[in-house]
Amino acid sequence: MAIADGSRAQVVADAAALLAGGGLVAFATETVYGLGARADSDDAVARVFAAKGRPTGHPLIVHVPDVRAAQAFAAEWPGPAAQLAAACWPGPLTLIVRRRPGLAAAAAGGLPTIGLRCPAHPVAQALLRAAAALGVAGIAAPSANRFGRVSPTTAGHVIDEFGAALCVLDGGACEVGIESAIVDCSRGDPVLLRPGGLSRLQIESRLLQPLGSADARAPRVPGSLAAHYAPQAALALMRSGALRALIDQPGAVADAAIYSRSFDVPPGLARAGRRMPGDAIAAARELFAVLRDFDRQGARRILVERPPDDPAWEALHDRLRRAEAAGGDA
Repeated sequence: MAIADGSRAQVVADAAALLAGGGLVAFATETVYGLGARADSDDAVARVFAAKGRPTGHPLIVHVPDVRAAQAFAAEWPGPAAQLAAACWPGPLTLIVRRRPGLAAAAAGGLPTIGLRCPAHPVAQALLRAAAALGVAGIAAPSANRFGRVSPTTAGHVIDEFGAALCVLDGGACEVGIESAIVDCSRGDPVLLRPGGLSRLQIESRLLQPLGSADARAPRVPGSLAAHYAPQAALALMRSGALRALIDQPGAVADAAIYSRSFDVPPGLARAGRRMPGDAIAAARELFAVLRDFDRQGARRILVERPPDDPAWEALHDRLRRAEAAGGDA
């Protein structure tokens, strides 16, 4: 369902009505496309878990139009959450806070905490506000893909996953391209649980204090499994020298797609080849689309030159390590 034409308001209104009735809607955000259901209905949220094949103990992020709507889901709104929401929302940041008892238990995976985000994308905001007018407190929305697979950054990716029968609000290609950063504000000093669309340094500069790192007591959050974000092909991270040495062996990469950072892949050497942008933001924006394209081109392996060991690339390292651990289907 495209929304870029004169019927935008009606399309959004129809999607909001579908959500209000307990149905599912996929929609664009600035990070990735989400598969949403009304967060205040455990039955509706169960349909998200079923559609994705996602274990019900893995919590979902609840998307809200503003801070006031977020506070309705929270048992308390601690200082760091207030500070980060004021500085970073709308935007690619999820805050974990204590959940208001009796609300959104299924969306939270049964945890006493809940993840909340106010997205910046105009499609997401239009849908959230239209749904709120129909009594929908927030939209629980993981990425709109099968569980553990590569996240979608275009409407076409969503349709590839679920078919054309799903209501999809097309907002174009996602500007950020990877999921939101997740900061736990439920246990005192804030802790970074997942790097993402905002870097650790960006968050710390707004918080005016360093972020802690996840430990065994941290709440479960999306995207924290060791194996995740997996293409169909097996992915391997390689140092530049090792990748160049492999390429120099006749026929060694004929079945592979190569995502190189420091050199161009000669035409015809591999199944596919692409040069990684030198900027971390640009690389994040295209990462999932590139992995999906390599699968589409029939690569059996995806060989990725390691990104720089620099804080700006932390989220890219995270996604690629988890994709590598998944092993692929090939």
